[in-house]
This record gives sequence, structure tokens and C-alpha cells, in this order.
Amino acid sequence: MRILVIEDEVRLADGIRRGLMEHGHVVDVCLDGVDGAHLAVEGVYDLLILDVMLPGMDGFQVLKTVRRTRQLPVLMLTARDSVEDRVRGLEGGADDYLAKPFAFSELMARVHALLRRGGADRVVNPSRLVLHDLEVDLIGRRAMRAGTRLSLTAKEFNLLALLLRRRGEVLSRTMLAELVWDMNFDSDSNVIEVAVRRLRRKLDDPFDTKLLHTVRGMGYVLDDRESS
Repeated sequence: MRILVIEDEVRLADGIRRGLMEHGHVVDVCLDGVDGAHLAVEGVYDLLILDVMLPGMDGFQVLKTVRRTRQLPVLMLTARDSVEDRVRGLEGGADDYLAKPFAFSELMARVHALLRRGGADRVVNPSRLVLHDLEVDLIGRRAMRAGTRLSLTAKEFNLLALLLRRRGEVLSRTMLAELVWDMNFDSDSNVIEVAVRRLRRKLDDPFDTKLLHTVRGMGYVLDDRESS
């Protein structure tokens, strides 16, 4: 899933981003309301996590701007815990409300609940992705091929989920390093190649149709074409 986090507390925003990425999500972070509202309206996201106290434009204003054109699920975060603020957010179109400080496990539970509930911006059943005989459950974090459960590590699952969400698109090693490993790409490192090799061994080696292909000099692509 692709999630936008609009939060001006840098450490909190980074912690949320890292935690969501560890659960297989692609995350963008914005630190102010004006830019955040622009991203939320112009970008393609499955969920918006929105702080109330923001520079430039507060969360209620961002929510109002987003709701003019978009119906993606919105989870609001705030240090305010008054009934009036919660009511204002919910009446403004927020789908859920979480007061700071909070446990990350509770945040993830609410995120998963909202993603299951969905919204008009989401495609039908986006938590289950299918390609050929491969099925991936993004919420349950399970991958099956031809009815057989694939035993994947957390990083292997995140890599597979990203490739499957962007099937047919060649993803460079730089993109994979940033989106799956949350690191700058080091041309001297073989961490991407090793991860792809291990994933391919589980995903493709036991099956006739190969799904994970190397595009020489460009990167990797998940596709059900017959030849790489």
C-alpha cells in the first residue's frame, strides 16, 4: 500500500515511516500542511496519516482541502485529546482519530482496519494482489504460488509486494534500496542482487513459469511473460 504521512515532528514522522515500511508499505512523508495537501490531492495513495498541528496549514484545513476531491481513508494524529477536536476531525471527514502519545501497535491496527475498510480512491480488493498463479495477501503478509505457501523473510516479502504492486515496471536497484531497505544505494554493495536471488529461488525455481526477470543494465521486473 502507498501511504502519505503529513507530520511536522521529524522524529515521529521518521519512526512512523520506518515502521510502515517494515510492514511492506510504500511511504511518503511531508512536514508541512501546504505541501502535504498538494501531495494528498495530486498523488495516488491508499491512506493518509494526518497530524492536526502543522505549519502553513493545519490538519483540519488539509482535510477540508483533500475532501473536496478525494475520498481516501484518513487517520488523524494529534496531541489534542478533547472531545471537541475529535468531533471536528470526524465531522470534517476523518475516518479515525488517534491521540499522541500512542503505541505503534495501535497505529498499525488502525491502519490495517482503514485499509480493509477502504475508500473510493482504492481499487477493488487491493490487499490481495494476483499475478498468474501468485497470490499475495498484503494485510496477512502471506504469499502463495500455485496453492503453495512461500516461506519468505520480512525483506523478501516487502520486495515481492513492491514488485507486484508495480508489476510490469522495471525497478532499478536504487529504487529497491530506497523503498525496501530505506537506504541510499551503494554501487559496491550486492545486497539487492543477493535478496533478488533468494526471492527468485523461492518464487520461481520450483515452477515452470518464471515471474521475476532481470532487465540487464536497468533493474528487475515482475511479469508473467515467458522469457526474461
